[in-house]
Parts: sequence; structure tokens; C-alpha cells
Amino acid sequence: MQFVRVNEVALHYQVIGGPAQRPVIVFINSLGTDFRIWRDVLVRLAGDYPLLTYDKRGHGLSDVGEHPYSIDDHVDDLIGLLEHLNVRQAVICGLSVGGLIAQGLYARRPDLVRALILCDTAHKIGTTDMWANRIKAIEDGGLAGIVDGVMERWFTPAFRDPANPAFPGYRTMMLRQPVDGYIGTCAAIRDADFTVAAPKIAVPTLCVVGDQDGATPPDLVLSLARLIPSARYEVIQGAGHIPCVEQPEALTAVIEAFLSPLVSGDPSHG
Repeated sequence: MQFVRVNEVALHYQVIGGPAQRPVIVFINSLGTDFRIWRDVLVRLAGDYPLLTYDKRGHGLSDVGEHPYSIDDHVDDLIGLLEHLNVRQAVICGLSVGGLIAQGLYARRPDLVRALILCDTAHKIGTTDMWANRIKAIEDGGLAGIVDGVMERWFTPAFRDPANPAFPGYRTMMLRQPVDGYIGTCAAIRDADFTVAAPKIAVPTLCVVGDQDGATPPDLVLSLARLIPSARYEVIQGAGHIPCVEQPEALTAVIEAFLSPLVSGDPSHG
């Protein structure tokens, strides 16, 4: 296991080597998960690209730190990690809140970003009241009080079939996240708004969403794609909010098709 201390927080991360001439792809996980959600995408990309994934603060094996958080706290952590690893001009792939962090990174440090892959995310996710209600529900009943509702937004009915042994595993993943880290990140999402910043994105961008996403539905992700000049928009069939779990092969194919012109130098990319 690999750890680094940045901004007084120990971050857990994983590096998988790849061709030096190709950009590093950085994967950022969603609220209530750790970087294991990317496993089935990573194994399909391994050897073709250098890969970096990490547990954002308050999740997985990373420290919780001072909370609640802002998106800037998460962005600062990612900047620190990239600088520690001497990564520049990376492809940043963020899921849900990870997509907000990716947008925040570009707004702050465009020199670190070669392209963006924004999965099941938006320029703004939810309302102040929605996040206040979720935080209150967790304070009253813990993550167990909200987990089943979250699972319905994360996964399709087919994936939630009791015969699928993976489903209880992902449910357990959420239940084992630090409560303070979860609530802290809810506050970060509540206050994040990239509506004004999104039209200023000037790198190749892919916006992708599961067709049955109950957290950031396709129409919301499409609205983000329409804000970003020349953004590409793709829908993954048979997937909810976490297509890297339900449809990793399809998501990987979309990512590879998006990146192929970028790494080949095709000026028509985007």
C-alpha cells in the first residue's frame, strides 16, 4: 500500500505504471466509496496508460482530517498528490463528487490537466436543502439509515438482485466509510457550483453517465456537457450511478475511444 501526507492528511493511493509517452489517467472515486470501485476499469487499461487512483480524504484508508470539507480541500489534496508524484498534464477521470473535484482542479491548476473525463456528475449536484436533509438523517441514524436509498440510486435493479454477490459487498463498502468523512464531503458537494467555470474548460472533455443513474440522471449530465465547449457526451446502457462497477467493459471502451485521438495527436479530437 502507498501513502503520502499532504495538507496534514495521509492519503492512500495506488500507482500502476504504463508507457512514459502517454498521459497518466487519474481516477477519483465517488461519495461513500473507495478506489476499489475502479478495479475492473484499471485492469482493462493497465499496460496501455500509467494509472493513478486514490482515496480522497474521509474515505477508504485515507485520513478524515478536519471536517466538514470544501471542494477546495479535496482539490488541494489532489494537487499535493500530483506534485508529490511529479505528474503533469494528466487525464483526470472523476465520478460524481470526483467529477466536481476534477472541475475544481482544472479551474485552479489547468497546467495539471490534459483532458477531463466527467462520470455521472454535474456542474452542481443537488440543492442545499437536499444535502441538509441527508446530513441530518446521517446524524440521527448513521449511514445505515440511508444506505438502501443510496443503493437504489447507485445501481440498477438487475445489479441489486439478491443473487448477485457483489451487491452486498458494495453496500458494505458504503457502510464502512467514516461517517465524518461522508458528512464532510456532503457539505463539500452542497457548496460546490461550477456553472460559471464549466464554459471556460478548454481541454478535451468527455461527459459520461449510466442510463439508469438515479443520483445524477442523464439529463443533468447532458446539461454539464452543453456548458463545456466541444464536450463529448456518452450514455452507458445498463448502468446506474457507478458504471465502472456495473459496466466496466463499456465504460473502458468509451474512455479508450475518447483518448485515442488525444494520444495519437489527431487534431480533430473532441
